Amino acid sequence: MYRLISRRAGRLLSGSASRSLMVLALPAALWPAAAFAQDATLLPPVDVSSPEAEISVDSSYVPLTETGVSALDLLKKRVRSNDTATLLDDIAGVNAYSAGGVSSLPVVNGLADDRIRIVVDGMVMSSACPNHMNSPLSYIDPSNVASAKVLAGITPVSMGGDSIAGTIVIDSGRPLFGTSESVSVLSASASTFYRSNGDGLSGSLSATAGNDKVSIGYTGSGSRSGNYDGGGNDGEVHSTEYKSYNQALKLAARGGDNLVTLEVGQQYIPYEGYPNQYMDMTDNRSTFVNGSYEGAFAWGKLEARAYWQGVEHEMNFLADKGGTAGGGMPMNTQSDNAGYAVKASFALKDGGAIRIGNEFHLERLDDWWPPVAGSMMMSPDTYININGGKRDRLGTFAEWDAKWTESWSSLLGIRNDTVWTDTGNVQSYGCGMMMCGADDMAAAAFNAAGHRRSFVNFDLTAIAKYEPNATSAFEFGYARKSRAPNLYELYAWGRGAMSSSMIGWFGDGNGYVGNLNLDSEVANTVSATADFHSADRGWELKVTPYYTRVNDFIGVQKIATLGSFAQLQFVNQQAELYGANLSGKLGLWKSDKAGEGTLRATLAYVRGRDLTTGGDLYHIMPLNAALTLEEAYQNWAGHVQLQGVARKSAVDDLRSEPTTPAYALVNLGGSYSWANVRLDLGVDNLFDKAYDAPLGGQSLGDQSATGVLRPVPGLGRSLNLGLTLSL
Repeated sequence: MYRLISRRAGRLLSGSASRSLMVLALPAALWPAAAFAQDATLLPPVDVSSPEAEISVDSSYVPLTETGVSALDLLKKRVRSNDTATLLDDIAGVNAYSAGGVSSLPVVNGLADDRIRIVVDGMVMSSACPNHMNSPLSYIDPSNVASAKVLAGITPVSMGGDSIAGTIVIDSGRPLFGTSESVSVLSASASTFYRSNGDGLSGSLSATAGNDKVSIGYTGSGSRSGNYDGGGNDGEVHSTEYKSYNQALKLAARGGDNLVTLEVGQQYIPYEGYPNQYMDMTDNRSTFVNGSYEGAFAWGKLEARAYWQGVEHEMNFLADKGGTAGGGMPMNTQSDNAGYAVKASFALKDGGAIRIGNEFHLERLDDWWPPVAGSMMMSPDTYININGGKRDRLGTFAEWDAKWTESWSSLLGIRNDTVWTDTGNVQSYGCGMMMCGADDMAAAAFNAAGHRRSFVNFDLTAIAKYEPNATSAFEFGYARKSRAPNLYELYAWGRGAMSSSMIGWFGDGNGYVGNLNLDSEVANTVSATADFHSADRGWELKVTPYYTRVNDFIGVQKIATLGSFAQLQFVNQQAELYGANLSGKLGLWKSDKAGEGTLRATLAYVRGRDLTTGGDLYHIMPLNAALTLEEAYQNWAGHVQLQGVARKSAVDDLRSEPTTPAYALVNLGGSYSWANVRLDLGVDNLFDKAYDAPLGGQSLGDQSATGVLRPVPGLGRSLNLGLTLSL
């Protein structure tokens, strides 16, 4: 790890050293404590007797659109999948693009992937792949997730930036401390899970030791699965196998009102099949270092973080797509992500706060495709897709959290994110034994153009909340959010049929070409939320309608035909999305003899329109709903769930997106705990219903294996078992 960090230090600073020094000086201007001294309140010290130290500062405004996954739900969801994105699948308005078995791409209210700010343990990471195979959520195993929450649309500026859909926050948990000076084992657990569909097996270990001042924790996990089967007669779904390993070490120390944490970790994915991509992942190695500080002062709270992540990524063909006979088609990527974030919260006497912050995120990316000996198309030179790509982002925000009366509160924030991008010259495979083609001319044209770009973006969030009594709350909000294009949207230059088909995280089989003239996306969102509930939350009903207009939406235009597919170039367009999310629960019974029964429901609808072409946006989830009956009795907890999805008929014709029929699934699950043992048992898709995944894309793995192209089939029946032993 030390050699890897040392080797990349110069690469990280290249081209941005002077700017970084300027940026590092900025936080010194962010502490005008005297300006707030008259409104500041003395904060209580950290309770060092608490096993999990929390440095509490102010009653932060929590939008009604913020939805979290409970600790119990996290436990029961781990048995179903090794994909962390699936932990969010019961939140109304949250879905996922199908991808690899541990790497699906999250969607919030119809907007996906890079349009969402994804934060894992405080780190903002980017996909290092032309197909976004190593998505940010793939870097943490579900067994290591302690909390997960989604903020849709109207996101506070302190939690947003360079995104237009919302924010997903995943945390592995607070450091655990003892209650005395003696060092002891504070926690330990081991879990194993088996899933019959795909013959999937996974396991995880975690342990923490320490005293009341120092803590050290370790987590490790491994998982593997073969190809899964679709429901009914759909049979094997090719290119869905995977194997993955994760491990991390967390060190923490606290004293008084200060907490320091340092985490280091590694991930290794030897292989991961992608049913809706031409390529598979044949190696992915990641290392990260993540340090943070939290401190409470008389004026408020200070938080600071610095992090680095290095990724080495390889793609080629697994057995379903022809293996590596003749060298296949190797595609390699190396990237570095690094950054810092500093935030100060100044507590106000009325219970509100002023928050100001500064953050910097640096991305370096090299993407090259080695030549294949003897190939007429992929030789004699190395295809350089992105050469020293750079994307640096500097963000600064200010936020006012105000409590006006017992019933009224508000949140107002403004943010600036400036993004600088650049890349070097590129080259094609060369002429080889064939005539020079489209890629040679495209490389010459790209190299003759200027590559440096800058984007100056401004965000604004304004929210008001009215809580007239203990059983209702109403929220109204507006947000202006912006996102600069990513490196592939700008710099993917290949015009050949093969080279452009290797670019695209959409799973649709089409080829994609970048555009040096793209502008930032700017989304204007308005939403309202009504939250009705009983005083004890025994019943709840929450509904959120929303409307989003996106100026300079990064869509596509067709520039060529590629057989059954198309070659598409990224262009700025106008788009709109509107819909509503509904969630609720109802307590049905509660007694010593029958336990507690609860009915939960979610419903989500979104429509996305391309206002430039008059067509529908790609991969918009049709109307979907879920109804879950839960029962808890002493050490037993169980549920039966009915999921329903309407026919998907509003599709993007430009991308030849397939329609999918309506379907309904029944899922069962239960757990029993005694002493330090937890047993989980569940069945997904109880009746083995055959269905097409609405956001699955084209099953290119099946086409490669059988010659038949079809939408990616959904998961057939799977019996899931889990066993957890804990200290």
